[in-house]
Amino acid sequence: MSDHPAPPTLDDVARAAGVSTATVSRCLNDPKMVSAPTRERVDSAIKTLGYTPNFAARFMAVQRTFTVGAIIPTMENAIFARGLQAFQEELHHHGYTLLVSSSAYQAEAEEEQVRALVARGADGLLLIGYDRDQALYDYLQRQRVPVLAAWSFDPDAAIPSIGFDNRSAMRALTTQVLGMGHTRVAMISAHSAENDRARMRIEGARIAMEQNGLSADDLYVVEVSYDINEGAEAFKTLMTGPNRPSLVLCGNDVLAVGAMRGAAELGLSVPDDVSITGFDDIELAQVVTPALTTVHVPHRQMGRLAAQQLVDMIENKTDGVGKELESHVVMRGSVAEPRS
Repeated sequence: MSDHPAPPTLDDVARAAGVSTATVSRCLNDPKMVSAPTRERVDSAIKTLGYTPNFAARFMAVQRTFTVGAIIPTMENAIFARGLQAFQEELHHHGYTLLVSSSAYQAEAEEEQVRALVARGADGLLLIGYDRDQALYDYLQRQRVPVLAAWSFDPDAAIPSIGFDNRSAMRALTTQVLGMGHTRVAMISAHSAENDRARMRIEGARIAMEQNGLSADDLYVVEVSYDINEGAEAFKTLMTGPNRPSLVLCGNDVLAVGAMRGAAELGLSVPDDVSITGFDDIELAQVVTPALTTVHVPHRQMGRLAAQQLVDMIENKTDGVGKELESHVVMRGSVAEPRS
């Protein structure tokens, strides 16, 4: 026989807290139905005894696992971190656990992860953007798994979204910077194939050029992975070409910081020799020198509202209602008027 003591039970917690087992169950399953002093006694007993609830019976009863899956394109930089943190915090408030996977911007990997999360009983899924095969949406519909998109907004998309208009946001940034007199413009972007966010940002920049009397065809775009080193190398390619730009738009702040490093390695001053902009307004944008002109994305608000919407879709079996959030341009020291 084992010398290890048996794990504490629900009865043990009830005796330690001086309440019934039914009250302990309510504290675990529906804490709002129990007074605060009682909850505190039960929580204290759980911690003292080291009790771990077994929710299997609860899952069987309500046919839910109280887990939500999120599949993000990358964990290698901070683009999604703040929004995902707020998403997790709000889910926890509603009693859900978050499972996170990364697809490395690979459609096949994302599909595998979707199917794995569904197989593990995820009650709902958060996906980034819209670009994926319709067959995957059909599969999720057949499985009756609610799915919500974030980091993009399109009222006509196949699934509801809590996000922002990437095209409009980049158009606003480009318009404001072009107003300073720049005419030679280039862009460092993420790969736009199967990435609607990157594609919309390129389109937004081109629209702004047309609206400001320039040709959209004159926007030279280099597509690379979201990586500081690749941003630096792409910047060097642009600056050693025949038509050196005075303004380099970047698809996000990570690429922009890479471009700034590339400028330093070429002995160029930002913004005196070249202006650089980013997109996202992650913390990195504020700590580099000079601070980065960028588009502020409401990451935490997006994560919190996405969690609320997905929980509503799960619990009330609604179709979900999309919501467009506002982004705005943040002008900092990485942009100046071009030298004549």
